Amino acid sequence: MDKPVSDLGKLLATMEPVLNPVEIAYVLVPPGAPCPVDLAGPDVVGAFREPEGLTIILHLDAAERMRLPILFRAAWITLSVHSDLEAVGLTAAFSSALGADGISCNVVAASFHDHIFVPVEAAERAMAALQNLQRQSSAALAQLG
Repeated sequence: MDKPVSDLGKLLATMEPVLNPVEIAYVLVPPGAPCPVDLAGPDVVGAFREPEGLTIILHLDAAERMRLPILFRAAWITLSVHSDLEAVGLTAAFSSALGADGISCNVVAASFHDHIFVPVEAAERAMAALQNLQRQSSAALAQLG
């Protein structure tokens, strides 16, 4: 297992965004309602419990198959760099780059990678913005080194 990266310059220069081939749905299970999804199943990407209910992030085709009400349809971008959970500035940097292009993003930091969920129709523009940020950061890092 590789060591997690915490240096912001190196994180940005090596983030390697990957557009996952599956589209994602955010769905909400209200408090007290039975969960219609096997949270350990292969279609579930993540879940988060709030007082208002359980948000489940899962493959869009599974949500549609189960006829679940979809709150948000998203493209799923994974940053391939093994980011340290205590790293400072990565989320701010990529969300600013996306925001500058008018792209909203929802972010989940997992143990190894950061996952960015953007509107489906903005997927290619988001990838271009992230790749541009990586190129700029790589060039800046090369000038320092």
